[in-house]
Amino acid sequence: MNSGAGVGNLLVLALPLALLAFLFLSQRKRGRQVQEFQAALAVGDEVVLTSGLYGTILALDDVAVTLEIAPGVQVRVDRRAVGLRQPGTESGPGTSVNTPDTTPEAS
Repeated sequence: MNSGAGVGNLLVLALPLALLAFLFLSQRKRGRQVQEFQAALAVGDEVVLTSGLYGTILALDDVAVTLEIAPGVQVRVDRRAVGLRQPGTESGPGTSVNTPDTTPEAS
């Protein structure tokens, strides 16, 4: 009967350690993905900042990104503030992902 108590004690110790190992490894994977994303940023990419601001990258350096958020309006932000690249960036500058289709429909 003592062997059953030993297995229970082992599970009580092993499960939290397994959970911590899983959390540690998933955080490392996420960190690598963020580094790869930051390294892949390029001038002309349409991006969204973590604050929700949309813009087009005009200039990059190791620390900061210069964005054009409206015609003639430029802001300089920390490179880490870039949260994601907008889908459809390859369609060219001046296009917006959320612009509704304004073509008249044939009735």
